[in-house]
Amino acid sequence: MIDLVKIAIDGAILSALATLLISISMRTNPRIWLHDYPKEIQAAVPPKTAEEKRLSLIFGIPFLILLAAGPFISTLTLPQRASLPFWALFANASGVMFVFNVIDWLVLDWLIFCTITPSIMVIPGTQGMAAYKDYAFHFRGFLIGTLFSVVFGLVIAAVVYLLR
Repeated sequence: MIDLVKIAIDGAILSALATLLISISMRTNPRIWLHDYPKEIQAAVPPKTAEEKRLSLIFGIPFLILLAAGPFISTLTLPQRASLPFWALFANASGVMFVFNVIDWLVLDWLIFCTITPSIMVIPGTQGMAAYKDYAFHFRGFLIGTLFSVVFGLVIAAVVYLLR
């Protein structure tokens, strides 16, 4: 009933698209994601400008839509969706989100942000700060993302269940 291959493939597609959007926004201005940086880095720089707040919305809204649409479309396109029990719909929706959460944590956060720390992710004036190597900060983010995967997986599964 649970198609782990579909979850993995759809989660990988979601991850690739989200990573592309994050990469483009980081190249535009890493301060777009200032609210997602460790508190020590946030405290070391001025607050976002009006333009940065506008850019945060320009990139943030499509990012959130993508994070919701990916699991929703994946669950909506399950074969024999009409005959699947609610828990199978939930497993798919939350599983797709969870795949992104794991990739975000291990690849984007731990490998790229903490270990490699490319210059496009470093906010001007914070070069060399220890907070860029705060693996625990990103693990806490992963745990929060796991909770979101469960909650939004339930919501998406309920919507798909009602649509059939």
